[in-house]
Amino acid sequence: MDDARHRLSEGASNRKVPFHSPVVASLDGEGGVAQRVMILRAFDAEKWQLRFHTDARSPKVDQFDSSDAVSVLFYDKDAKIQIRVAGRAVVERDSPEADAAWNDSTTFARRCYMAEAGPSSTSQSPTSGLPAPIEGVNPSEADVAPARVNFAILRIVITKLDWLHLANEGHRRALLTFEEESREPSGQWIVP
Repeated sequence: MDDARHRLSEGASNRKVPFHSPVVASLDGEGGVAQRVMILRAFDAEKWQLRFHTDARSPKVDQFDSSDAVSVLFYDKDAKIQIRVAGRAVVERDSPEADAAWNDSTTFARRCYMAEAGPSSTSQSPTSGLPAPIEGVNPSEADVAPARVNFAILRIVITKLDWLHLANEGHRRALLTFEEESREPSGQWIVP
């Protein structure tokens, strides 16, 4: 449990570690799974919750509105540690936490939400979607202010955490489950 807590905390605060950019999966609404790499922005070690940022117009937001089932895959090749998380996704557009996340982001990061069309929109040519005067530029607070409506946070409430250490002498694996109300984890070793 301590290793998982440490790695998730470090992943949220250090962009140079592998746990900073896990694969997040949702149900795609067509009987399949949609996966994408996302940046881990925060980890609440007491509540065992992850936070990511997303465009509110993104198809994944609709997917999470339809089904809150989510899984996240973290892997550190050098440490040979894999963590698989299952949980509930909560999308927040207008909440104090979403406001704080927006305000704590740089204007350069907020620039992503200035795209004129939402993620996955079609285009006649390769495009970032950003207005031409903003592309490659660090915009002002006034420039990014209208884009706040496109910003949301994706909070993941962890219900299960599967920790695996790959080792030549023998793998080790543990499973943590979390009580919904108290968020207290219970764990057990399992066969890899």
